[in-house]
Amino acid sequence: MTPVRIYLDTSVYNRPFDDQQQPRIWLETMALSVIPQMIESGDCVLVTSSVVAYETSKNPHAERRAWVGRVTALAGEFVNVNPAIRQRAIVLERFGINALDALHMASAESVTVDFLLTCDDRLIRRYRQIGNTKTKVADPVTFVRDHDEQEMEAVQ
Repeated sequence: MTPVRIYLDTSVYNRPFDDQQQPRIWLETMALSVIPQMIESGDCVLVTSSVVAYETSKNPHAERRAWVGRVTALAGEFVNVNPAIRQRAIVLERFGINALDALHMASAESVTVDFLLTCDDRLIRRYRQIGNTKTKVADPVTFVRDHDEQEMEAVQ
């Protein structure tokens, strides 16, 4: 089976540092803990970007920067923002998506990842309204659950 190409925005990378007493946040953190295993097993290829690197560099917490660095070290591909990505981000901003999120999306689209993962419901809704893209957007829990179901179907 062809590996699934995934891009994680910084909301996913930082989820383990949020209040784990909230069930949704805990579930998303658990899903994130599975994703590096999926990458290491070859089920997924992680794509990251200069946008993730930039946002991470601005994080004042050293342990968070280190965590993101460990996960992004698993990436099979790194995307640098270029004029085409900037132009696509400007278009995405017209749909009410903030600048950094638009850069994440444009970076993911530029290398045709299968899934952009985010913990931001508003971003998921806005991106789905745009339509006409090859990149699907999902939260980590939905992605891991759906990927597991597809794996089970392939075995049967």
